[in-house]
Amino acid sequence: MNSWFIYIVRCVDDSLYTGITNDIVRRINEHNNDNRAASAYTRARRPVELVYQESCQTRSQASKREYQIKQLSRKEKESLLNT
Repeated sequence: MNSWFIYIVRCVDDSLYTGITNDIVRRINEHNNDNRAASAYTRARRPVELVYQESCQTRSQASKREYQIKQLSRKEKESLLNT
């Protein structure tokens, strides 16, 4: 069974970017090095550093959790990173 991951990266400008993937290592590499595969947001804010991840069993669960995290305030996200 493939696992899906929700991840948060901290960008060079100290902003936080949240996403989902089924391969964390590949995705972080894309954010840092691949102009076509990286998100437009992180492309302009390199390098990024992985600061949080959690796993889900399905893409649907990961997408729902990603949405929940994206609704959090900056302060709430920072608190999540420190747990």
